[in-house]
Amino acid sequence: MNTNEQPIIVDVNHVSMRFNLATEKTETLKETLVKRLQGKLTFNEFYALKDVSFQVRKGEAVALIGRNGSGKSTMLKVVAGVMYPSQGSCGVNGSIAPMIELGAGFDMDLTARENIYLNGAVLGHDREYMDAHFENIVEFSELRDFIDVPVKNFSSGMVTRLGFAIATEVTADLLVVDEVLAVGDFMFQQKCLDRLDHMLANGTTLLFVSHSSDQVRRLCSRAIWLNHGVVMEDGPADVVYDKYAAMMEQS
Repeated sequence: MNTNEQPIIVDVNHVSMRFNLATEKTETLKETLVKRLQGKLTFNEFYALKDVSFQVRKGEAVALIGRNGSGKSTMLKVVAGVMYPSQGSCGVNGSIAPMIELGAGFDMDLTARENIYLNGAVLGHDREYMDAHFENIVEFSELRDFIDVPVKNFSSGMVTRLGFAIATEVTADLLVVDEVLAVGDFMFQQKCLDRLDHMLANGTTLLFVSHSSDQVRRLCSRAIWLNHGVVMEDGPADVVYDKYAAMMEQS
């Protein structure tokens, strides 16, 4: 499929994300307010993203790569609508299935069964739709024996299984994945990668963050390298990752 002829799914236009970091540590809200009123609490500006622009077209699989703190996860949160940029704009044409943080979107006091329907509702699917997909989600997650157990009692690997099973079973125009395949056993990771391969072969659009060279090269045809919130390279995944790896070896 020639993705250059496909419609734009993600349009990131000169996005910057600024955070104000306190120069002094405070333990309570009262202490923060008192110091602020006394003029003893000041803030330094920190830019997690600086004038970032790119587009992702339908059917593309794009990796965001870079060191920890480079702005990858912040960029995904902007795309998913979890954060709003300080400057610029980000438009998404279609529905999003986000896998950004372990347990994000889950009510930890509810059971796995209840969270399946809750997440389905958040993604815009009614109960009838989720009923039709429920068995597939349970089977893929391998959590049938724990389906009526509160998610707060799950290990991080079990939470990942459930979240991935839901996000990749229901229909969405864009799948956003942030490092979640680093959690869990090797066999389940391979199972997840096989499912992503199948989805990509059938036209799914993927925005993917991972520190795994193998995962990036296997899944993505394109990579965007972020460094301190700035786009360093944007191009073929193999080429961009090789440049990034060379920089890492030199530092």
